Amino acid sequence: MIHVIATVELQPNTREHYLTILKENVPKVIAEAGCLEYEPVMDIDSGLPFQGTVREAVVTIVEAWESLDHLVAHLKTPHMQSYRDAVASYVKKVSVQVMEPV
Repeated sequence: MIHVIATVELQPNTREHYLTILKENVPKVIAEAGCLEYEPVMDIDSGLPFQGTVREAVVTIVEAWESLDHLVAHLKTPHMQSYRDAVASYVKKVSVQVMEPV
């Protein structure tokens, strides 16, 4: 199993438009072979002293896949290409961390 943390930094004032498109894509991703988890999340103000500043323009997608091969196949699906095309003007930057349990 692998875990993926995808951090999507958005252009100003685009969060709601981006979230609408992302939420439409989530069921398609969850239905993919090898997808164990695919959940968009956003920062909350927890009040915990060690938490950094709440990032209003960031959406994080927490993912788990059976294997790296499943993740690679996911990235090549038609619905992911359509999603990337649809959100391109809303996204400032994407960073991805791929990890495995130790």
